[in-house]
Order: sequence, then C-alpha cells, then structure tokens
Amino acid sequence: MNAQPIRFVHRGQITEVSGLPVTTTVLQWLREHAHHCGTKEGCAEGDCGACTVVVAELADPANARGSAVAVGPLHLRPVNACIRYLPTLHGKALLTVEDLQALAPGRGLHPVQQALVDCHGSQCGFCTPGFAMTLYASYERHLGAGTRPTRQQLADDLAGNLCRCTGYRPILDAGQAMFEAPAARLDAEPIAALLRQIAGQTPDPFVHAAANPAYPEAQGASRLDHFIAPRTLEGFATVRAERPDATLLAGATDIGLWTNKQFRDVGDLIYLGDVRELHAVEHDGALLRIGAAVPLEDAWAALVRHRPELREMALRFAGPPVRHAGTLGGNVANGSPIGDSAPVLLALDAVLLLQRGPALRRLPLADFYLDYMKNALQPGEFLRAIEVPLPGADMPETEALRLRAYKLSKRYDCDISAVSCGLALRLDAQGRVEHVRMAFGGMAAVVKRAAGAEAALLGKPWDEANVRKAMQALDADFHPLTDLRASSAYRQRVARNLLWRFWLETRLDAPLPSSLSSVWSGQLPALHAV
Repeated sequence: MNAQPIRFVHRGQITEVSGLPVTTTVLQWLREHAHHCGTKEGCAEGDCGACTVVVAELADPANARGSAVAVGPLHLRPVNACIRYLPTLHGKALLTVEDLQALAPGRGLHPVQQALVDCHGSQCGFCTPGFAMTLYASYERHLGAGTRPTRQQLADDLAGNLCRCTGYRPILDAGQAMFEAPAARLDAEPIAALLRQIAGQTPDPFVHAAANPAYPEAQGASRLDHFIAPRTLEGFATVRAERPDATLLAGATDIGLWTNKQFRDVGDLIYLGDVRELHAVEHDGALLRIGAAVPLEDAWAALVRHRPELREMALRFAGPPVRHAGTLGGNVANGSPIGDSAPVLLALDAVLLLQRGPALRRLPLADFYLDYMKNALQPGEFLRAIEVPLPGADMPETEALRLRAYKLSKRYDCDISAVSCGLALRLDAQGRVEHVRMAFGGMAAVVKRAAGAEAALLGKPWDEANVRKAMQALDADFHPLTDLRASSAYRQRVARNLLWRFWLETRLDAPLPSSLSSVWSGQLPALHAV
C-alpha cells in the first residue's frame, strides 16, 4: 500500500499534511503545527467541549447522514478536536472559530459571535470558541429548516459544552439572539468542489503512514504505523482479514483517550468512517439494522423513532459532539461494563451481524460479552451491524412491550453512569409476564441480564408481590464494585429502586405518569429526526 498525504479543506483551500503520527489529533495539528490557537484544549477527553470544531463532508444522496446539518451539498457535524485523529479528516473540511468571521464578510463578527458579545456570553473566554462552534452548527441547522430553537433545544445542543464562570443564561440568550441579525450562511459549493477534487484523487483504500515516535530509538530501529481507510465493505473486510491485530477505529471517542490519557501504543488503525455500507440505517420489515459506523446521534434517533420510551436515555448519552463522532457499533464492541447502549439493546434482544472476509454470522448480543473487555469476536472478524426487532404496527395493547431505560449519574447531562439499565416485559391476556428482559450496566464486569430477577417474574402476575421478589433476586444477580462513581451498596439499592420505578410506571392499575418520575415533567425535547 502506497502512503498518501492527508488532504482536507481548511481556511478555504486544500491542506496537505504528511509525516505526523497517525494518532495526531486535530487539536494538536491546529495549535502546534498550523498555529491556529483559537480552538482551546480543556479536558483532552471530549468532555468539556472547549475544543469543539465543525467537520463537513460531501452529502451522500444514497445514504443520508441522519442528524448531520445539511448545507447545500455538505453535511456538517460538531465534534471534539481533542480526540479526533487528523487522518480521519482526509476528504473532509474543517471549520474552526477562526472561520466564522469570514462567513460574514463586511460585517465584522459573525451573528453567533456578535450575539455572544451583545449578551455578555463570555467571561474568562476559554470555553467560548467551543460554544461558538456548537451554536454555529445549531444556527446553520435552524436557518436551513426555517425554524428557531427553543431555549430547551439550545440547552440540549450545548449539553457537551461546559462553562465554569459565565453561566448558561447569557449563552442561551445569545443562542436566541443570533437569529435576529441578517443571515450569514456558509457558501458550501466552493468547499464541495475542493472535496470532490480530493475524492477523485484518493485511492481505495486511503493509506497514511508515519513513524511511531514512541518506538524505542535506542534499539536502532524505527516503525511505521498505518492509517488505512477503505471505502467499500468488501475492501474493509479484506483489509481486516489481512490485519487481524490492527485496531479498528470509528469515532475515537474511546480510543482517543487511550492515546491522550493512557499513552497507549495502538499500532495500525483501520478506519470504518469512509465505508458507505457501514453508515446505513435500514428498516427491514420487523427489523431495524444499524450499521457499525452510524454515529450515536443518528442511531439513537432511529431507535427513538420506533421506541419513544428511549428518548431520555438518548439525550443523556454523552453530549452532542461525542454523539456526532462516536458510533453505536463502537460503543457495543468496546464492551465497557458501564456502556449505556448495551443494557437497552439487551432489553430489546438485539443481534449482532458479524463478518470475517465474505462470511457472515449472527450472534445475540447476550452472548457477545465474555468477560471484562473481552468479547466473542474471532481474529479478523468485525461488527458489521446491529439488528433490533421492531414492534408490530397492529400489535394489541395487551401484547405491547413495556420498555424503559434509566440512567443514574452524578451530573444529569453528559456524564458517565453509576448504574444504567434497560427493562422490558410483555404480559399475556391474564396479566402474567410472558417475556422479560432486565439488563444492567455498572453492576458487573460486563453489561448483563439479571437472570434471577427475570426468573422470579417469568410466568407470574405483574404485581407488587412478585416485583418485590425480583428486587430481592437482584442482590444475588450482581455483586458490584465500589469506585469513584458509586459504592457497591448504593448500586445494589438503586438497582432495586429502578425495578420498583419500572413497576410503578407500567403496572396495570393506575400506572405512574412520567410527569411524576422525570425531572423533565414529560416535556423532553425531540431528537433531530433521521
């Protein structure tokens, strides 16, 4: 494979980069190599949003990118520059806070910037560039749709941006005031023309190679690491089979921390992000199939469309810059014991479509996790898609799946869970439990179902006495650890309490309305439709 320079559009022209390690982040390149220091580094782990930038790519008419902001022939997404690897920008465009003023020629500041000034939306100013770029993405989306965001919609858009001194009231004021000035929209066609030029000159697969600076020079040797980005599913499967020990890279929302915080050597990277087939969200009869490279924002929106009960979990799954970069497939394959998607997917009896070379196999998610951070993937095999059964359109109410997803964390938005769960059951005509799934994260070395609690309910009436027995069975199902997020005793207690809440909300006699169990009082904002 012949190595190529990384080519992307920045500041209105094609930029070429060669020789940098494959794990160089966009933020490192901006500040240390391009010397554009408007974008800030806060946490370096995708949690604070100070480094938020907007990445644009050519729209694919055959495979719409869900919740991406559509601007003419481009799709825009706000992402964290601190955990985005620079080679993933190949064939895309990078917009930073320095670009905003150029979008409003002759006016001075862009409406987003002017609104932040007028509304006193900045004190120390460190977080302001990230807020400005998130607001810019919201600005383009609503201008394109001919809408204006509510304060709650703006708050949801900004859930991945943290401010420690200004406070959010003036920033939300700015988010509404930015629409009062004459519109200043991105001229997408010149960027798109440059992206088409790069695409026409890019081989398949695209390969970037660079020396690994961590390799011990004292041994008198050097090592090249490769970033390989196939563009077809067949090509991806071939590369994966040839390099079974390479690290698969999707959104880097987890792998980025391996290199930023743990200084791990990840070696060669095989990138999923340019494979069209892995970005597909398909509604195939009674099945929803979500490709492994579908961003979390799009994947959750697709799930919520068919299962509205998951809306709160979708909104609380990280912040928008993480949800636009990370993928549902990556979250599942990573196997974190506190991953919020796995309990929901286990409750829905999700099945994984796995591929090695041309061979396919289907494996229930319940059989995928073997031990802490260990899974059932074979050498050279990869997760192609996640298949989720859908409810029947004409299913009687008595046979409908009762489904809930709960998450407990120290911070409501954009925080890691102490405990999360997906709970689902179906009753027969007599009110007995004929189907039950109860899956918990944060309670064991892997996300897993509560076998004892399920057995205590299966075939029994859905009543208080049997729910109490299932709550007691949870103590035998799990023996959680104590860590910085929660104690073992707390986790055991809240797991029981969440099951109790589930019963209160789904009991046959006077179920508890959501307005009495949610801080949102039943007024959750809508996710952007896929």
